Amino acid sequence: MSEAVVVRPRFCVVLHDVAPCRWHLYRPLVEATDRLGLPLTLLVVPDFHRQDRIDLDPDFVRCMSARLARGDEIVLHGWFHDDPGPVSRRPDELFMRRIYTHEGEFYRLPEVEAMRRLAKGQELFSRLGWPVHGFVPPAWLLGAPARRALARQPIRYTSNPAGLLLLPAFRHLPAPTLVWSSTTWWRRLISLAWNTCRLDRHRHRASLIRLGLHPVDMRHRMARTYWLRTIGELLEERQPVTKNQWLETGR
Repeated sequence: MSEAVVVRPRFCVVLHDVAPCRWHLYRPLVEATDRLGLPLTLLVVPDFHRQDRIDLDPDFVRCMSARLARGDEIVLHGWFHDDPGPVSRRPDELFMRRIYTHEGEFYRLPEVEAMRRLAKGQELFSRLGWPVHGFVPPAWLLGAPARRALARQPIRYTSNPAGLLLLPAFRHLPAPTLVWSSTTWWRRLISLAWNTCRLDRHRHRASLIRLGLHPVDMRHRMARTYWLRTIGELLEERQPVTKNQWLETGR
């Protein structure tokens, strides 16, 4: 009689807003996770804020290709990662596009333009030899026209703060995210308390927990210390994976 295989719960470390101009902020943490043997999920922006084309930086391309060979996953993360267009005076749109974030690139894009940027991103990654399994819209914001465009792409999944969404039907797979707001001292204090409670809530329930790191976190000792401590704790109880590995190896 064969024994049932026990699947350990998983966690993944996701680096947001990866671009040549910001990669140096992540380097100390990446070196630390490399020593622990963790695979990383890297959300790479093709042309961050319209002034940082990845294919114009050979050192960055070589670095990302080496990360891919090491076992990391590279995910398409928008195209420009900004939202400079005009904003209506509707309170909901003003809040989402100028208070919640200035970077919700795919929140108000027309379907044709969303299709164009998605195609450009996939073509660029393909030219660099990087497979594309996932697409994450900046700030996790995806408007209805962009959602229709994404459903027509040969991409396996997208995600939001609550979980992964399998395409093309956007089937939700729960996977809670820990994420900090690190821009001010009081936001960091709230983030510490909020994420401590959130981890306690999900650590014995969720099949996958995602740690969503941002470059600004790396500028502050409190955030850096939290992330490294949390990674160490989760390694004792969970298996580290990339997002696509989680989808491939069973949930």
